[in-house]
Amino acid sequence: MDHLFAVAGRSATPIAPTGLAAEGLLERQHLQEWVIDNPQVLGDSVLVITAEFDRWADTDGVPARDRLDILGLDATGRLVVVELKRGTADRDVHLQAITYAALVSRFDLGTLAQAHRDFLRGRGQAVELDACRQRLLDHVDGDWSPELLQRPRQVIIAADFPKQVTHTVVWLSEMNLDIDLVQVGLWKVDGHLVVGFTKFYPTPEVEEFTLAPARVEAKAAAQKLEERSRARNAAHVLVAAGLLPDGSRLRLTPRHGAPQSIREAILAWAGEDDSRATVSWNNNTAKPLTWDADGKPYTPTGLANHIFKSVTGRTPDGIQGTTWWDVDTDNVPNTVDPDEWAALAGASIADLAKQLSDTRKDWTSLHTLLDAIPPGRWTTYGDVASVIGSHAVPVGTHLATCRQCPNAWRVLTAVGRVSAGFRWPDSTRTGTPVEVLTAEGVRFDGETAVPEARLPLAALRGLLDN
Repeated sequence: MDHLFAVAGRSATPIAPTGLAAEGLLERQHLQEWVIDNPQVLGDSVLVITAEFDRWADTDGVPARDRLDILGLDATGRLVVVELKRGTADRDVHLQAITYAALVSRFDLGTLAQAHRDFLRGRGQAVELDACRQRLLDHVDGDWSPELLQRPRQVIIAADFPKQVTHTVVWLSEMNLDIDLVQVGLWKVDGHLVVGFTKFYPTPEVEEFTLAPARVEAKAAAQKLEERSRARNAAHVLVAAGLLPDGSRLRLTPRHGAPQSIREAILAWAGEDDSRATVSWNNNTAKPLTWDADGKPYTPTGLANHIFKSVTGRTPDGIQGTTWWDVDTDNVPNTVDPDEWAALAGASIADLAKQLSDTRKDWTSLHTLLDAIPPGRWTTYGDVASVIGSHAVPVGTHLATCRQCPNAWRVLTAVGRVSAGFRWPDSTRTGTPVEVLTAEGVRFDGETAVPEARLPLAALRGLLDN
């Protein structure tokens, strides 16, 4: 704001600007609190998660000295990193903002919820961790997206900006890195201080007439990169979790990147030869799909692109192939519970990866839990998976092949039956799991264990906690 006037009828008297330092106002105790109390200066619908955050450490455990002024979350699910300067910004202030953005881009919902709880408690509000977690989820308009968390928006607030900063920020914006510059001004009017926040960059005019083409092109490029990254990451997540046994069958359901008319044409083309619509899964992160039509390995997106071009004669643009392949629940692997496998109906590779993004094939907790299940009790693959943070299908697959799992016969299907894929680790062992469980005190109605002997989920959690 270049000019401010005190108006009295036809008279307008100029008001001279002052500064925060000149008025004895501080960056942390004053400017920071103004922004926390009025987060609208950071953009629409921003929730302040924390301030003065400094709880990061190097890989060797040594705490870092960096202190993030303010961290917010907007309604789209993007983090907002805020850097404050009460005077003219330093020439490298944008580098500080980028550093903090890089650090917080690794945060997940749990980290953010804990930071928000600590922030609120420091301000006298006793809020439980689950309530903070839910507050963050409720603030986001739509599904929570880990991908969006990796792309924080940055806001730098200062009294003025040197040309080195503005020139660099313009270029970074054209490269699709979102940085807003907000100018804070201070005036004294009739003995009262008035503060104003003006968006210095990008202004609507600059965005519309100067940078729009470059930003659109950059965002399109970033979107393609993100789609490819999701496709790659989905395969890594599923392989790491061990969800799909080798040989699992998937069926074609064209979705992302193809309009309805082309989807219908692809399905009609696949209907002429069923091998065009089916693949086998292999736990290979490079090319996990083997297409029945030619016996060759593909990535999910690579095969979707190949099919799209085969049908239309055109090169596709931006297909997310992991959405094109659904679990074929009519073909049940012999190592899994049919009821648990049926629950995957309609789930694409992308859906499964989203569900299992934090799951890994570390079976230490599984072995600990199995060892604690007492004689005369039984549990299910699904309950075990819930306790250890996995999924029933990889748990069943592991139990069918592991030679070190204790008490594996005490884990049954969802309806209380021995899985068809159950094998004794010792191939010379005689007797069926039903006979062993009966000897331990579990009663059976035919081939089904009575529910009274099933461990409640809470009790199962207690075994692992203890």
